[in-house]
Amino acid sequence: MAKTLQIEGQEEASLAQAVAVLARGLPVAIPTETVYGLAADATDSGAVRTIYAVKGRPSVNPLICHMSDLVMAERHADFDPLSRRLAEAFWPGPLTLVLPLRAGSPIAPEATAGLPSVGIRVPRGFAGRLIAAYGKPLAAPSANPSGRISPTTAAHVEAGLGERIELILDGGPARVGVESTIVKVEGDGTLRLLRPGGLSVDDIERVAGVPVSRGQAASAAIEAPGMLASHYAPRAAVRIGATEVRPGEAFLKFGSAAVPGEDAAVAVFALSAAGDPAEAASRLFELMKRADETGATSIAVSPIPPTGLGEAVNDRLARAAAPRPEKDEAS
Repeated sequence: MAKTLQIEGQEEASLAQAVAVLARGLPVAIPTETVYGLAADATDSGAVRTIYAVKGRPSVNPLICHMSDLVMAERHADFDPLSRRLAEAFWPGPLTLVLPLRAGSPIAPEATAGLPSVGIRVPRGFAGRLIAAYGKPLAAPSANPSGRISPTTAAHVEAGLGERIELILDGGPARVGVESTIVKVEGDGTLRLLRPGGLSVDDIERVAGVPVSRGQAASAAIEAPGMLASHYAPRAAVRIGATEVRPGEAFLKFGSAAVPGEDAAVAVFALSAAGDPAEAASRLFELMKRADETGATSIAVSPIPPTGLGEAVNDRLARAAAPRPEKDEAS
């Protein structure tokens, strides 16, 4: 069973223990501002393969490589002017850039799923300090069994992966609550959204000075995490855009207006009584887990406007509601 170590009040000890485990080629569950990540040395093929094995994640699904700062990132990827501008504006923070892998970078091919590009993010807080202390980038998908709801607390990690890993670092609840936004600058200078997340597209466009395209590439290849149709799923079925609650359903409610049938719901959980998409994003995974724990066979979710972080919330809900692959092994 994993050891869970509280970071607050013992950060230096937490850093030392995490570095020691990472140096042995093993993954560590770490807090970030988005969700908890399962981090391992991105330059060690064996360590990266262990991430895939622990999660049960398909190896065709690339991992985000987390850096301590832009200087470290530049050692591993080639930055065009627009990507650099976005990095300078939003790092550290919940933005991932997909960039050409720099020639000679020691990032393991398993981390990029063999692609010539790499997804890079600089996280805030403890995660960034850990990467700096370790001195090498960390590949870190969400610290949950593949395809399941992403973890926003150390307790979520322990429930899902506690028997498969050695160390969980507890930094409290994740502040943003959904994974990073992933964008890519194409060869013609256009900017494409690969995954909505904890940074709004409006904010990106404001800095970029160009619109962000939401269209998928012609190849339809998996270029970044979170692009598979079924993902972030509870065990219960998910019904989105619900304007009424059916018998036997748990209900994730957005806004304060009464909804027909909610009085008879198995349980009602408020994503945001104030109708704030950012608050809904920060609470989404936690409340999906709690709704799933009620034993309801279906979870109804209120319509959520696709503005600001509402785009990321709707993306996660759509993937949670998608038909499940055989054996329920998504990504």
